[in-house]
Amino acid sequence: MPQVRALFCPNCGGTIQLRGYAQTVNAVCEHCLSVLDTKAESLRVIQQIQERTRIEPAIPLGSRGTFEGTRYEAIGFQQRSIDVDDETYSWREYLLFNPYKGYRYLTEYDGHWNYVRTLPALPVRSKYLTRPALVYEGRRFVHFQHAAARTTYVLGEFPWQVRTGETVGTDDFISPPYLLSAESTEHEVVYSLGTYTEPAAVWQAFGLQGAPPWRRGVFANQPSPYSRPASMWRRFASLTALLLVVLISVAIITPHERVLEQVYRYASHTPAAAPFVTPTFELRGRPSSVVVRVDTDIDNDAASFALALINDETGQVWDFGADLGYWHGRDEDGNWSEGRRNAAATVPDVPAGRYYLRVEPSIDEAAPISGVASDPNRERGFKYTLSVTRGWFGWWPFLVAFPLLLIPPIAATARYYSFEGKRWSESDYSTYLSS
Repeated sequence: MPQVRALFCPNCGGTIQLRGYAQTVNAVCEHCLSVLDTKAESLRVIQQIQERTRIEPAIPLGSRGTFEGTRYEAIGFQQRSIDVDDETYSWREYLLFNPYKGYRYLTEYDGHWNYVRTLPALPVRSKYLTRPALVYEGRRFVHFQHAAARTTYVLGEFPWQVRTGETVGTDDFISPPYLLSAESTEHEVVYSLGTYTEPAAVWQAFGLQGAPPWRRGVFANQPSPYSRPASMWRRFASLTALLLVVLISVAIITPHERVLEQVYRYASHTPAAAPFVTPTFELRGRPSSVVVRVDTDIDNDAASFALALINDETGQVWDFGADLGYWHGRDEDGNWSEGRRNAAATVPDVPAGRYYLRVEPSIDEAAPISGVASDPNRERGFKYTLSVTRGWFGWWPFLVAFPLLLIPPIAATARYYSFEGKRWSESDYSTYLSS
């Protein structure tokens, strides 16, 4: 780049270095912080900054950094502020200059950086739901925030008239990682496009020492590290549909054969209450599950069954049982009922062969009937049906897999909207999530 031009501040005599050449309109003395008019024959003081608290730019003026293959020099710095709900929020802007490419900007707020350029063409006004939007180069930008931005500190040189205390209207529209800003005065509207830039990339571009300021919160156009959950939900729907197809196919091809169904009656104090065995039945084909089911008409009583599936040829035994009881009545709250009248047990991987059931029904003689102690001399009984089904198919794999398949999309949705909620919490639409 060409050499800078040195002048002297008429207020304090300090050296003023002009890096923007003929394009510089205002310069700020780094010694006394006076705003100078560089277009006058001799530098003229046009504003005395009363606030003497100095702000040290994170990027020293005169530093040179490369962006998009072009080397720029930081020649100007300003701090701008907005007031929201009686609180002041400030961000910093760096003016970058290249004598052949012109001006670019770097903005920083809470450790978040944007590389900014003014737009050569106007965006098109649009709508997104109920919110204003702009369309530029085919991309839609949704309105994020309107504010009045006030210049609170300046340093360096600028190609426009700059004053502390100046206020412009700002409207930010976002389409991460881009931010389209409109700054409006009485006479004009200037549009600029910012691209979210990682702090480490800024430090690397300027060759700065140390680490960049720590990022706080989520910035308006900060790219989300989480993808939209819609793709996860589509994948969940596809996997669920595939699981259903597989299970239905298995259910269709799995043989269902009722190999035994016998009706019995239990009565206390009779031979029917003694243990017995059923007729033999044959299980054919490959090893598969066998379901033994007990259905009763028990009423206001309780019973239990000790059951065993026995291979008539090898003597192999599978023991299991069932406890049943059913009660009902009416009280001051109305009709009530509790318990169950039937039960089923599944014996997995039973090989082919001839089998029978050993059945031992029993009833608790001391069990209450309708809430009243049982009469030990009263005959108690019920009818029940024993059935054995070969090749039973259950839906438990779906019931287990379905909630597991739900975990990834739910987690992805929670992460995504948590990040977006933080983004929009500082906008004019902080009720974004609820809407």
